[in-house]
Amino acid sequence: MRYILVRAIYVVFALAEAFLGLRLILKLFGANVSNGFVQWIYETSDAVLDPFRGIFPTQIFKSTFVLEFSTIFAMIIYALVAMLLVYVIELITHPISKK
Repeated sequence: MRYILVRAIYVVFALAEAFLGLRLILKLFGANVSNGFVQWIYETSDAVLDPFRGIFPTQIFKSTFVLEFSTIFAMIIYALVAMLLVYVIELITHPISKK
């Protein structure tokens, strides 16, 4: 059971990290917003990014390239949360040794 929970956590958080990472790269390189794939990535990652939106300013370079520090922060926090959840599951489900 522990194995399934840990793998599920890794899958869910890896997907969130992947969408945020793609968003970061697409924004950074000024991807065309009218492209269907780019719109889909932005819409999908919006839900994951919402709790962190507005924490840090967004930096715009040459009116095209966007660096969202909130996205970077969200990626760090989601990675830490995933590690913490796995640690707690391992702690709870680890057998107690008798001495």
